[in-house]
Parts: sequence; C-alpha cells; structure tokens
Amino acid sequence: MSKTILVTGPDLDPSAAKLVAEHGYETVHTPPYADSEVISEFLKKTGAVGIVSRMGRLDANVMDAAPQLRVISKHGVGVDNIDIAAAAERGIPVLVATGANAVSVAEHAIALLLNCAKRILPLDAGLRAGRWEKPGFSGREIAGETLGLMGMGAIAQATGRIAQGLGLRLIGYDPYAPDSAFEALGVTRCASFEDLLTQSNILSLHCPLTEQTRQILNAEAIARMPEGAFVINTARGGLIDEAALLAAVQGGHLAGAGLDTFAIEPPAADHPFFAEPRIVVTPHIGGVTRQAGARVGVDAVRGIFQILEGKPVPPERIINRKLLDAAKAPLENVEK
Repeated sequence: MSKTILVTGPDLDPSAAKLVAEHGYETVHTPPYADSEVISEFLKKTGAVGIVSRMGRLDANVMDAAPQLRVISKHGVGVDNIDIAAAAERGIPVLVATGANAVSVAEHAIALLLNCAKRILPLDAGLRAGRWEKPGFSGREIAGETLGLMGMGAIAQATGRIAQGLGLRLIGYDPYAPDSAFEALGVTRCASFEDLLTQSNILSLHCPLTEQTRQILNAEAIARMPEGAFVINTARGGLIDEAALLAAVQGGHLAGAGLDTFAIEPPAADHPFFAEPRIVVTPHIGGVTRQAGARVGVDAVRGIFQILEGKPVPPERIINRKLLDAAKAPLENVEK
C-alpha cells in the first residue's frame, strides 16, 4: 500500500505535517484550485490512499482514477467540492473537521459585520484621500438589534457567543439542530426560514451548500428582511443570488453585506461587488488563521489515519455515513 496522502492545495500546518511523518507517510500537494483532471493525474502518479481536500473538486472521475483511495478528509467542514454520494458508492468515507475552525470563522463574521455597520473601509479610504467626513456623518449602533443565525452548527454558535457580548438579540433557524443547540445560548428558535428573515436586522449564514440551499437568499427572501438590514456570509457563496444581493444594496433595501465567499472562486477581476463600497469582501479566509490551521490540519490528518488503521471515528465526523450504509459499505470502525 502506498504511503502517500494527497493534499489538494497549500501546505498543511507543521503540526499536521509532523503527524503525517510520525505515521511513516508523506504528503504530495496539487497546485491551488487544480481541476479534476490534474487531481486525477496526481492520484495515478502517487497512488495516494488518502486525500486532504482543500481546493479543487473531487468528483466521480477523480475517484475512479484512484481505485486505491481509502478516505477523503476535508480540511474544514464545507464539502460542496466533494461528490459525497459518489464517494459512498465506492465505499470511501468523507470526513470533516467539525468545529476546528469555528472560533476563527466566527471572529471573521463579526469583523465583517462591524466593518459594514461602522463603514470602516470607506471612511478609511476617504481619510486617506484627503476627506474629513465627520460633518454630516451619522453612524449606526448595533447593540439591541437582532442577529439571525441561518444554521446552528459550531460556527454559528461561536458567532452567537461573540454577538451576545455586543448586546445583540439572537434568533436562529436550523431544522436539523436539536433544541439544546438553541437553549445553550438563549437563541430564540424560528419555525421557518421566512420567520428568520422577517426578524433579522443582521442575517449571518452558517448552513452548508446543497441543492436545497443553493441561492436560498434570493430576491424574494431579501425582500422579506427589514429595510436597512445587513447580510453576512462566511459559509458558501452559492447560498446567495449575487445579482439580487447587489440590487438590494444598491437600491437601499439592504444597508450592506460582508462576504467571505463567492459563488465562483476566485471571482472574476471585474466582479460587480468590487465597485460597491457597501459590500465588504474577503477571499474566503475566515478560517485561515494559524490556530485554526493547526486544529483543522491535525483533525483532517488524524481522521485519515483512524480510517486506514481501523481505529474508532466519531460518527458526526463522517459526513456520508448514511450513504455508506445505504450503499452496503458500512464502516466497522465508527463509534456507536
């Protein structure tokens, strides 16, 4: 069996690389955002038995190019770049690093919110351009406003904890989360997404991108939000109808948006968001901190070795567990 793990993208944190070496394996890296054909060639050339998925899509063709592949471990939690059904059909578990980057992403969500609400970037640009814009300026206080959390996973909960310190009222919607996830933070549970929208002065997206959630924040949904609301997205760009969001900001219904993700990444150089100062954008780096990188990298690598060595794996970390069972490929090394 090959002693190679393929990483689709940048280097792993040194602590994760050390764990790989301690198990007698080596890592090989693809270029950032490599396409499926390039990833397939790397798998054929290296005979890698595990993948740490960072950038680039892992589809059925990639998996078919690597019959030796035993496990895919996401460097994070978003698996929209992985065909999890195809993996299950081939008996390949797909793991996620649940909660490992939650604090970093939550901090970034709040940073985006404060930048939008306090208009930090345009005020900074104006001052550097020689304008003193204090006369006539009127800012906005967010304490006492309502933050709506779309999704109640680890990142949403971490965001909520920080938001409470800013005096925000918390509401949330997640049809799959237990009541305990809401009760632990004192989050008011909404009965529907529509109910969440109508009450949210600030909407923060924390749900996965699926066919059901793709462009869930469209023109109709945005129209339900209070006038002057903000949208924050540190999840996946595909959750938002980008044209509808831009129109709502330019038309004044939304006060602004803070976005760490785009529908297509990297975005085109002439993306219309770049010309709108009320939309603050960052290049999908919410979870890219030294601390989160270490936790996520170690979790991703540890999961691979747990599978390869037949050691117990927490069931919540196997994102396609039910599909594996349905495909008659149950894992014996899953904690019950």
